[in-house]
Amino acid sequence: MQNITLKKIDETNFLSAFGLKLREGQERFVSHPVRSLAQAYVYYHQCTPFGIFCEEQMVGYVMVIYDYDLAEYDIWHMMIDKDRQGLGYGTAALQRCLEYIAKKPFGDSDRVVLTCHRENGAALALYRKFGFAETGNADDEEIELAMRVNH
Repeated sequence: MQNITLKKIDETNFLSAFGLKLREGQERFVSHPVRSLAQAYVYYHQCTPFGIFCEEQMVGYVMVIYDYDLAEYDIWHMMIDKDRQGLGYGTAALQRCLEYIAKKPFGDSDRVVLTCHRENGAALALYRKFGFAETGNADDEEIELAMRVNH
């Protein structure tokens, strides 16, 4: 596996995030980075949007947000470009997200939560492999999964 890193989205790389594409039919599973970056702008005091990089090439996007009301970290909008899926980038990116969260950049919580479309089998398998478990909470087609990170 090549070197996978998370780099904060900034003025030098945001256009690369706009160029990321999903496979046909995946739009119902995850929002495009344009929408997510708008949310990051609004919630700037509690989130970090990241490009997922393989060497110097952006191959995906993810946002980590801290919910001060619930004292938990959330992983939002993780996606890998359609031409880079199936190469292990999602696995490496999720590991990097959990390493980032373990440093507690916003608040002192070890709870990590995400939601996933119930028909997104590949993503559900990935999350379960890392120890995420369903909480019983659901919203329309999205189910909530959670885990705890260790320092």
